[in-house]
Amino acid sequence: MRRRLLGGAAALALGAGAAAAQTLVFPPGEDARFNWASYEALKSPSLAGQTITVFGPWLGPDQALVQSVIAYFNAATGANVRYSGSDSFEQQIVIDTQAGSPPDIAVFPQPGLAADLAGRGLLVPLGEATADWVRANYAAGQSWVDLGTYRNKDGTPELFGFFYKVDLKSLVWYVPENFADAGYAVPATMEELKALTERIVADGGVPWCIGLGSGGATGWPATDWVEDLMLRTQPPEVYDAWVANGIRFDDPAVVAAIEEFGWFARNDAFVAGGAAAVAATDFRDSPKGLFTSPPQCYMHRQASFIPSFFPEGTVVGEDADFFYFPAYAGLGLGKPVLGAGTLFAITRDSPLARAFIDFLKTPIAHELWMAQKGFLTPHTGVNPEVYGDATLRKMGDILLNADTFRFDGSDLMPGAIGAGAFWTGMVDYVGGKPAAEVAAAIQATWDSIK
Repeated sequence: MRRRLLGGAAALALGAGAAAAQTLVFPPGEDARFNWASYEALKSPSLAGQTITVFGPWLGPDQALVQSVIAYFNAATGANVRYSGSDSFEQQIVIDTQAGSPPDIAVFPQPGLAADLAGRGLLVPLGEATADWVRANYAAGQSWVDLGTYRNKDGTPELFGFFYKVDLKSLVWYVPENFADAGYAVPATMEELKALTERIVADGGVPWCIGLGSGGATGWPATDWVEDLMLRTQPPEVYDAWVANGIRFDDPAVVAAIEEFGWFARNDAFVAGGAAAVAATDFRDSPKGLFTSPPQCYMHRQASFIPSFFPEGTVVGEDADFFYFPAYAGLGLGKPVLGAGTLFAITRDSPLARAFIDFLKTPIAHELWMAQKGFLTPHTGVNPEVYGDATLRKMGDILLNADTFRFDGSDLMPGAIGAGAFWTGMVDYVGGKPAAEVAAAIQATWDSIK
């Protein structure tokens, strides 16, 4: 633990009242792109004089951004909603809820911890009306209901989590100039992506840059590949069962998804440096081959954060771009999307806490962050033109067109698996071990911790 945990009261005192005193970034009513009607509707009834605390993992720029959104709720309602963040959120929220001194609302970066607290009776259910709202107003709405639904203390499933602020993983990055020079088109299906991979090789090029290196976390990029391919080869309920070990890790469906990854990663002709370089290449260095002349590779599958490791001065949308990691046209599984996200949950019930969750349903609560940076939403009622840049708008479009959304599976698995055996197993696999043998070893680890 990097520092002594703050007590609940002390942690929540950090930045107290900051949102209430904050200047509104966008003057209400002045920019017609925003849904100001949903802001005006907050003014009735008045919540003046009421106070709640929100505790989450956001610090630095993200803390300032979420406070800039909360400021509008406070200004419209007269309430005082105070957000504070901690880099030890996961430990502190457990301490505070068990001690009976929780914040009113907690912001969870992963569903697993929220599900655990819900099962202990430490979260407040949001109700069927909120579940119905999510189904009707979020793209792939049932997926978001499923991700926020956990068993209560009695074992009954209820909606506890409201997702707000999403991250996207199902992306392939490329250099448009390289595609144009070679006469390649962006593939719309997995069948087309595989055909393009083979065409690039036939033309004398190398289609993919893949790197699994990440120090003590080496192997994790391959888990994202396998998760994306599970969603493209199996129905979402099979993915869910796999993540929960409802089906074994060495089930034929899982082995087949690992082998699908191997189709890309274990072919010397398909990967820059050959298959032996996959595990040895640091994931931060792996996209650099896109930008050499001639290109060392044409495509790189990675999440939305990877431009941070592109050469300095690279402009996304011009020097580099991305497309949706496509699904198989022939399997009828629609357009699944893999990602992550944060969820809000009530940890101490009150009318103001529920009013704030209702605020998160409004278009304006999403648009205010969309217009700044680092925010994606599946809310179908927002104006996409509000996004702060074209890159976010394009990513938002992928979310809005998703038929299924699933959370990063390894993040939902026990740490010994999702941050251990799965990582090392993928390194073994790209090193030449058979998929069935690797999957059986991961399952043996899972059996050992049950």
